[in-house]
Amino acid sequence: MDFTRQLLLWYQKNKRDLPWRNTTNPYYIWLSEIILQQTRIEQGLPYYLSFTENFPTLKDLATANEDDVLKLWQGLGYYSRARNLHFTAKTIYFDLNNTFPDNYNNIIKLKGIGPYTAAAIASFAYKEPVAVVDGNVFRVLSRFFGIHDDIAIGKNRTVFQNLANELISKKHPDLFNHAIMDFGATVCVPANPKCGQCILNQNCYAFLKNKVNQLPVKNKKITIKNRFFNYLILKKDDKIALQQRTDKDIWQQLYELPLVETLQDNEEDLFEYLSALFPESTIKKITPNAIKHKLSHQQLHISFYEIQVADFDTKHLVVPLNQLDLYAYPIVLWNFLKDFFKLEKN
Repeated sequence: MDFTRQLLLWYQKNKRDLPWRNTTNPYYIWLSEIILQQTRIEQGLPYYLSFTENFPTLKDLATANEDDVLKLWQGLGYYSRARNLHFTAKTIYFDLNNTFPDNYNNIIKLKGIGPYTAAAIASFAYKEPVAVVDGNVFRVLSRFFGIHDDIAIGKNRTVFQNLANELISKKHPDLFNHAIMDFGATVCVPANPKCGQCILNQNCYAFLKNKVNQLPVKNKKITIKNRFFNYLILKKDDKIALQQRTDKDIWQQLYELPLVETLQDNEEDLFEYLSALFPESTIKKITPNAIKHKLSHQQLHISFYEIQVADFDTKHLVVPLNQLDLYAYPIVLWNFLKDFFKLEKN
C-alpha cells in the first residue's frame, strides 16, 4: 500500500475534530492558519473561537479598529501576524470587493501569507492540489524517505515541496494535507515518536536504519540577544502613564509603561538616572529580581519601578486604573499589571 493511501486511511480513523475543518470558508481557514503559526492547537483554539465570535465575517475584521484586533490577540505573541491579518482583511474587503482569491498563485500575493498558508487555504477551501509543507511535513518526509537535506537552509524547502506535491492526492488534496500534518503532530513527533504504533514503519527509512533521532537535519543555530527593560509605573492618584510602541521592533503598536532600556542590568546607575529625571519623587523598585521573558531570538530581563509623580508628561497617555484593560499589551506586561493593581482577569 503506498504512502498516500496509507496516510488517508489513517486520517479517516484518527482525524481530530477541529472547527476550521468543518468549513470551506476561506476566511475561517485563513484565520485558523494565521493563529496556529508558532502556536499549539490547544492554545490557539480559544483565540480562534474568540475571533470568529467577535469578527464573524471578513468585513467585520476589515472594518474593526486595529487596537481591538491586537487586544483580542493579546497573549498569542508574534503580533505582526495580527497586524498583517488586519491589513490583509482590509485589502480583500476594500480592494478586492470582499472576494477572497480562489487559487494559490493569487492567495500568496496577500501580505502575511507565505507558501504554507497559501497552500493550506487553496487546498482546504478550493481543493487545489498543492501540498502544505510545515515542520510536521518536513519531519514525516525526511524520516520516511531518508532525506538528509538541512531544513534550515531555505533552498532545500523546494526538495520537500516538490516531493509533497508528487505525493498529494489529486482527488482529496485537502484530506491529504490534513492527514500528513496530523500524523506529524500526533505520531511522528519530534521527541519520542510512536514508531511502534506507526502504520508506515515497515517502509520508513529512519525507523529501519535507526536514524529517527537524526532526522530531519536542522543545523541553523539561533543567536539569542539579551535586552534589559526597565518599566516605570508613573502614578498619580488612581491614574498611570502608558505609551504605544510605534517603532519597528517587538510588540509594535502594543501599549506599555514608559520604558528605559539599558545595555545591562545596572540598578545603581539606573537609580541615579531616574533620580535626576524625577528629583522630587520617591522611586521604588518593585521587582527584586528581573523577570525573564523569552522570545524567539531575544531574552528580555524586565524590571519595574514605581514613581509617584506630581504631574504627567504630555507625551504619555494617562489612563485610570479601572480602564487599563481596554488596551492591548505584551502578555508579560499585562500579567504584571493585573497582579500589581489587582485588576480583574479578562
